[in-house]
Amino acid sequence: MEFLAREEILNDLQQSMPAFMNQYNLDDIGLYEEQGQGDVYYMGYTVKKNGKTYHIHTPYHKNEHGQFASQQTSWTAEPDEPNKEDLKGYTSLESVFRDI
Repeated sequence: MEFLAREEILNDLQQSMPAFMNQYNLDDIGLYEEQGQGDVYYMGYTVKKNGKTYHIHTPYHKNEHGQFASQQTSWTAEPDEPNKEDLKGYTSLESVFRDI
């Protein structure tokens, strides 16, 4: 597992944002991060498309030095609507963007 600084991961995510905006006709896109349970940390994007907001993320493992390694299990899209279920199990970020 390769561990990276949080800033490196966020910079990599941020560099892809303009291409995603154009390719998937997004209304808006920003960075998303959330502390999970234990040493799990989620990073990805907050996306607005067709008036709906989604938090799209994948889990990272946080080590004792505050660095992160991607667990690359899958991507999840959380709709920003209380009664909607999370869309889980995406094997690629592109498949999430095509599906929302």
